[in-house]
Amino acid sequence: MREGDPEWREEVPVRVESIPVRREGRVLGVIARNTNLLTVRTPSRLELTYLQSASDLAQMIAAGSFPFPDQQMDMDAAPRVGDGLIRLDADGVVQYASPNALSAYHRMGLASDLVGHNLGLTTAELAPTRGPVDEALAKVASGWAPREFEVEAHDGVIQFRAIPLKPKGTRIGSLVLLRDVTELRRRERELITKDATIREIHHRVKNNLQTVAALLRLQARRIESERGREALEEAVRRVGSIAIVHETLSQNLDERVEFDEIADRVLAMVAEISPGKVVGRRTGRFGILDAEVATPLSMVLTEILQNALEHGFREGDTGTVEVSAVRGGTTKEGRLLVTVQDDGVGLPEGFDPRTSGNLGLQIVRTLVEGELGGSFDMVRRRTRGTQVILDVPVRTQK
Repeated sequence: MREGDPEWREEVPVRVESIPVRREGRVLGVIARNTNLLTVRTPSRLELTYLQSASDLAQMIAAGSFPFPDQQMDMDAAPRVGDGLIRLDADGVVQYASPNALSAYHRMGLASDLVGHNLGLTTAELAPTRGPVDEALAKVASGWAPREFEVEAHDGVIQFRAIPLKPKGTRIGSLVLLRDVTELRRRERELITKDATIREIHHRVKNNLQTVAALLRLQARRIESERGREALEEAVRRVGSIAIVHETLSQNLDERVEFDEIADRVLAMVAEISPGKVVGRRTGRFGILDAEVATPLSMVLTEILQNALEHGFREGDTGTVEVSAVRGGTTKEGRLLVTVQDDGVGLPEGFDPRTSGNLGLQIVRTLVEGELGGSFDMVRRRTRGTQVILDVPVRTQK
């Protein structure tokens, strides 16, 4: 086309329809449907069924009878037209079945065609005969009422959505949308089985650890050496802290735990060894932690509290041990700041936690720096007592 020539434009005939969306007598919106009238090919049976069904539904929308007011459903999970479509007449006899719909029924065990057969009776015959069978299945599958249901038969699981067609107030037939969800349900069962297996493993690990702790406790009672007995009792508490984590994991569906409950139980367990009347308390929230963080952190907390009570207080002393946890806005994203402080006798002059030969502090340093990738420091408080600071990277909470 040269500059200055008149612009040439082909006019395509288009039919424009406006469909009011009504609810309780009010028009909430308008759906516009545009149809190209310049048809150069003969539409297929599938396309004709789509068009007729869309026209029937459009009349129901304009009358305010669709969507059905008493039906609640998850539209993301519901079958769609492309998944499989069956058109029924007023008696529930199949007028048309899309290739996907026919394939789904073949997976259920159907060896013939669907057209001309009563869908409700056919579906009921394919349903399993062992165990209780829904007596209304034949009626529901015939599309007499808006329903969602699933049928498991042969080696397939099919999800259905029945939509009665009442374009002029009288039922003229039904649409049945269906989707093959066999693979989806198989994976869901595998996940359920896997979750149950993991929870059972954590439960058995917890039981085994409690058995080990009981054996160590029995052995401690038979040892005459005071130092040997104390060493075994320390081992009992270390094993017990790990058992608490596994007990919590055995009750969850994922490998994450609410650590506040674990911290409270560890604090109560260690407080039993207090030589005096020492009160333990927690402030702040640890929140939800992954299992690979919760297990070593519970051991670290046990060692720090045990060290504070054994070395910070003497027989008959009174005092307080406080565990504080902060994450989120106060600290950097993805980090957990834990502070354990007491008002006991404090650290001796020249004490260095990095060179101390104390086994508990060695365990703490190894777990915090090696497994948790964090930092650990122990200092004398300005007033009285000792303060331990842990800075540990954690996954941010959603």
